[in-house]
Amino acid sequence: MWSKRLALTLTAVTLTAACGGGSATTSSPGGFTPPKLSALKALGAGEGQVNLVAWAGYAEDGTNDKTVDWVHPFEKATGCKVNTKIAGTSDEMVTLMKTGQYDAVSASGDATLRLIAGGTVAPVNTALVPNYADIFPGLKLQPWNSVNGVAYGIPHGRGANLLMWRTDKVTTAPDSWGAVFDANSPYKGKVTAYDSPIYIADAALYLMSAQPALGIKNPYALDRKQFDASVALLKTQNKNIGEYWSDYTKEVQSFKSGNSVIGTTWQVIANLAQGEKAPVQVVLPKEGATGWSDTWMVAAKAQHPTCAYKWLDWIVSPKVNAQVAEWFGEAPANAKACQETADKNFCTTFHATDETYFSKVRYWTTPIAQCLDGRKDVKCVDYSEWTKAWTAIKG
Repeated sequence: MWSKRLALTLTAVTLTAACGGGSATTSSPGGFTPPKLSALKALGAGEGQVNLVAWAGYAEDGTNDKTVDWVHPFEKATGCKVNTKIAGTSDEMVTLMKTGQYDAVSASGDATLRLIAGGTVAPVNTALVPNYADIFPGLKLQPWNSVNGVAYGIPHGRGANLLMWRTDKVTTAPDSWGAVFDANSPYKGKVTAYDSPIYIADAALYLMSAQPALGIKNPYALDRKQFDASVALLKTQNKNIGEYWSDYTKEVQSFKSGNSVIGTTWQVIANLAQGEKAPVQVVLPKEGATGWSDTWMVAAKAQHPTCAYKWLDWIVSPKVNAQVAEWFGEAPANAKACQETADKNFCTTFHATDETYFSKVRYWTTPIAQCLDGRKDVKCVDYSEWTKAWTAIKG
């Protein structure tokens, strides 16, 4: 389906506000106290509809491809009509959810904590989502979808931010993010990077090993000195950047044309580029990588809570989760989904069952003033300042 997706006029599936983050651990954000809200105790009668905020490709109803439709089967099975608002960025998702007009959202890691902290979403009663039992353990009760051991959503899928290069231009295969942060890069004007404030975490991740004296333990928990060092590295990198990307279809074309020869990417982009005959390869660098894991969350004031819960269970059911994963290009969250994919090598390609691989991924998480690495004696730089700094980095 990747070639079909390349042709779609889906707006950028940008995860700019995605809340991923931290490491693949089960620790909760230190010092984070969400509003006191209760999860739904029991399902009632279906309310007849559900209003969703979702990434493009997450609630397909046959409009983009008549063979790709898991919305109408859901409506038939539950009696809940699906109304979907497609969001282009995580910031847009947060804004839409704050209106109170939507019941559920497919939030990324850089949005989830903002939604939780603002009281916009409520804890989720996972007992009311039977398919939650088959979600990969590595995605449950993580820093971007839970607080103090309380689940605030149902994991949907995940992916890593990889290093991609053109093999005809970069003849020595890189194994480090140093290839994109080298101030004297031989590929000046041909380097590309993800266009989002959360990309500051990529610089911080690199500095964890490149400058260990900074003491960075979590790329989303940066004190002022660590943050300034990361920003300085990105300002230096900016001199070598040819273009920043957020629309993955544009990055495919940039690597295909040769305008970009090295930079950060997603596995699906590499697959699409290779399908378009671009000579590219990818690697998870030795430092590890940032990444993303999306979470379906329920509005604190959902008008259609039962239908919302039914949707959560449906979207992570094995067959549907497999369909979404293949269409969108990500590792599914449900372990049983791998038995349902049309491409029997799909889960291998996307490392769906490889926890060793994903243990090296630091999923996007919203930076907050209370340091997510547990430090109590210092304040960390929050996301609003990341946003301001990103504008300055790009110039």
